[in-house]
Amino acid sequence: MNDQQHHEVIVIGAGPGGICTSIKLIEAGITDFVVLERAGGLGGTWWNNRYPGAECDVPSHLYSFSFEPKRDWSRPYARQPEILAYMRGVVDKYQIAPYVRLGAEVVEARWQDDENRWQLLLGDGTLMTSRFLISGVGMFTKLNYPDVPGIDTFAGTAFHTGDWKDGHDLSGERVAVIGSAASAVQMIPEIVDNVAHLTVYQRRPQWVLPKADDPFTEEQIHRFVTDDEAAAAQRNEIREGLEGFITFSNKPALKLAEDRGRENLEVVTDPDVRARMTPSMDFGCRRPLSSNLYYPVFNLGNVTLVSDGVDAITETGVTAAGETTEVDTIIYATGFQTTRYLSCIDVYGRDGLSIHDAWADGAQAHLGTTTSGFPNLFMLYGPNTNNGSILEMIEHQVEFAITQIAYLNGTGDTWLEVTPDTQATYNTALQQDLAAVDVWQGNCGGYYRARGGFIVTQWPHTMDEYKTRLANVPASQVFRTGS
Repeated sequence: MNDQQHHEVIVIGAGPGGICTSIKLIEAGITDFVVLERAGGLGGTWWNNRYPGAECDVPSHLYSFSFEPKRDWSRPYARQPEILAYMRGVVDKYQIAPYVRLGAEVVEARWQDDENRWQLLLGDGTLMTSRFLISGVGMFTKLNYPDVPGIDTFAGTAFHTGDWKDGHDLSGERVAVIGSAASAVQMIPEIVDNVAHLTVYQRRPQWVLPKADDPFTEEQIHRFVTDDEAAAAQRNEIREGLEGFITFSNKPALKLAEDRGRENLEVVTDPDVRARMTPSMDFGCRRPLSSNLYYPVFNLGNVTLVSDGVDAITETGVTAAGETTEVDTIIYATGFQTTRYLSCIDVYGRDGLSIHDAWADGAQAHLGTTTSGFPNLFMLYGPNTNNGSILEMIEHQVEFAITQIAYLNGTGDTWLEVTPDTQATYNTALQQDLAAVDVWQGNCGGYYRARGGFIVTQWPHTMDEYKTRLANVPASQVFRTGS
């Protein structure tokens, strides 16, 4: 194995996590690293999710790195092309593209006990090694498809919103959209005017709130760009509002959100359709959604709502409640396997421990960043770190990882690993805190919970609390080290 295939650090993923990590590694004087990205471009979720209408549900002025704030957002909730352009601009400014290998899919990562290093196997058979491994895989990696008979028998065109079929023209087609969560809510209004008929399969109605999203005026953008105080105030106002809400403990605010959701739903004129689109779950039980454009779609003559579960996919269409609707294209808006995290890859830690076995009941980590049995491994957007602005959460995680690398180097040892007791104690307390969030205990489906029944996605506190906890980890007590 030649020296060019070994690095001090390997980063998996060139999304926001990989981009931020690259910048901060260079700032820390660590330049012997490589970023492995399976896709054909940088940007992570903003490269992969290019369906019409794709946008961020965090207000724009908070959705940029604190060290590289974007001030000239075109609207309060930015869409995918503008976010991707921002990410590309950051890559160019900080000159990190030379560190990235595109089309490099990691299929296996294995800790070598005898060498105290990670060995990675790529899809093309390439082997690479590193002392440290940083995962930027996050939550939204593995596409989720419905488990229904016949899904592979459909003779028309079928694709997932997370893997949009570029160049496919929906004009004049009969289209089925299976799913009614975030990607469906954003995408459906963008395609409805082009299709001959749209059938939406909604298994579980969700709250869709209105939002203030009129494009910024030229005067507003000019003020944000030229006035430091105005730009900072806009960002801080958004952040403070989010911090006061993301713990879902403000019951009056939750009630107000449901009231706004019902008001938003009133635009649907057919009382039967409106009733079938009214959620039975509490607001916040699943990922909050917002759109001013989604509900009016269901007043159009070329749209049908099916609120029965999909029974099967046939060669010509979709079957629900015993009735088959023939369609030309099926679009799966069924999200991601959000509870998988790094286990989307075959990862083996100390003594050959498989991450699939370590996480048999669900993904667990200490502060979402390190997991017992897997030395010199750090995760970004790992278990139980989903809340607030993920870009801010990632910044804290990257700082933590680089701090621990420096700590290990200071000890003179070669490996570092969170102790099992530390991880177990942390996760016991975490699950108690999660259980105290009433809205997450309802019949929310499997978005937040692993097969063991406990929540593995959500962070039940504020971003400030997360930052404080990471910054005050007593490394000598939390980690064990060795040579």
